[in-house]
Amino acid sequence: MKKPDSPPWRFGAATTVLAMAFTVVAACGTDTGNEAAPAAAGSHSAHAGEPSGPPQPLRAGERFLDLRMTEAYTPAPPEGGTDEYRCQVIDPGLTKTAFLTGTQVVPENIAIAHHAVVYAVRPDVAALVREQDEKTPGLGWRCFGGTGVPGADVEEEEGNAAWVDTWTPNATETLFADDAGFKLEAGSLIILQLHYNLLVTDGKSAGSDRTAVRLRLTDGTPQTREFVTWPLDAPTDLPCTADESGPLCDRAASIADVTKRFGEEVGSTADEQLEECGQSAPKPGNTQTCDHAVPAPMTLFGGFGHMHLLGRAIKVELNPGTPNAEVVLDVPRFDFDDQRLIKLPSPVDIGPGDTLRVTCTHDAGLRKLLPQLSKLPPRYVVWGDGTSDEMCTGIMTVSLRES
Repeated sequence: MKKPDSPPWRFGAATTVLAMAFTVVAACGTDTGNEAAPAAAGSHSAHAGEPSGPPQPLRAGERFLDLRMTEAYTPAPPEGGTDEYRCQVIDPGLTKTAFLTGTQVVPENIAIAHHAVVYAVRPDVAALVREQDEKTPGLGWRCFGGTGVPGADVEEEEGNAAWVDTWTPNATETLFADDAGFKLEAGSLIILQLHYNLLVTDGKSAGSDRTAVRLRLTDGTPQTREFVTWPLDAPTDLPCTADESGPLCDRAASIADVTKRFGEEVGSTADEQLEECGQSAPKPGNTQTCDHAVPAPMTLFGGFGHMHLLGRAIKVELNPGTPNAEVVLDVPRFDFDDQRLIKLPSPVDIGPGDTLRVTCTHDAGLRKLLPQLSKLPPRYVVWGDGTSDEMCTGIMTVSLRES
């Protein structure tokens, strides 16, 4: 997952989308009743995950829309690597506005599915996505970072795609409460981004995958509040342990390696984050923080933390160090296979003058203990899209409001 650091007030109407994307799956969805979601197969040897469980019952006014990749895809990581991000467009066929109140991603082959992101793309930029799909041979397109479509990503100026949900092994349906959801206008598209990881098979083929996505939709009311996601990230500057050595234990060499594997946009993130967080130089260590000023009036409903396999803990604090300080996300024992939305006991109104601080703790010592990392050479870990790289993001679910 690429750092999606655009401020939420830029999201505009692009407040819909699931992520971990693949290319255009044209209108392969069907409106259904409360039937079982497509079953996943296989075992997740990389993360010890299990298939997604059954969805929760439909609530008043809701319906399910089941979507699936048009055909199976066999990952082919670039540069002899073990990671591939593949995006595919799925057309939900919406002819009127709907609100997305729940999502469930069901990979067919969880032995190779590392995680998935669901994005919603605004109808006025749908042509950009279809053009990307049409010009790329084969199923979907490679999309390290965001959607891989210039002008469509959440980090673009107009915020034309919204990061709606993330799937990781052991995840169940994400279900939003209250009268709120992600707004999907007629003509909106879904981009499903899948991160395939072949580390456990040394980069060799481990079969194909045809992932399914279930959307829980409602028509909404004039009172329905529109969700947007606001990712809060901090740098990752995790040095090798005292008993490790090697060429990638140098920060510059590690950044060059990330750039080689994922491109300049991802490779430049480590240094860009320092500037965004007001840090003049990296501060190597296990724990990193970054303060984010709240730019507009909004209501905070909850959030979830995202790191990779070396993650230990993640926390988001509101106005730290003040009498009004409050912890709004706390994962003291981070488990990659158990990343989930944590709802606040009650929504919290925030606005200009407030600050949200994200803090992440990683542990390079875990590298020797994890089968999927223990065979790799030691490295100074920076922000990157691969399983051997790291991230630190508190992904907050908010609703913009009037002043």
